[in-house]
Amino acid sequence: MEIAYTYWEADDGLFVGYLNDYPDHLTQGHDLAELEDMLADLYQIRQEEEKRLSQKRKTGILRIKVPA
Repeated sequence: MEIAYTYWEADDGLFVGYLNDYPDHLTQGHDLAELEDMLADLYQIRQEEEKRLSQKRKTGILRIKVPA
């Protein structure tokens, strides 16, 4: 399996990045290999959360009155 991610080297030398599917969840590593390990862990955590939440999520319809 391959997952796209975005990363950069911060001013302090750490590698910072996020999974493109979850851009709000930043992680970091001392080198690119450590960052990739952290991103893989993040992916597993997010998959477990998605599975748990998908069992609870419901869909509804919201009706909004629009002024004439």
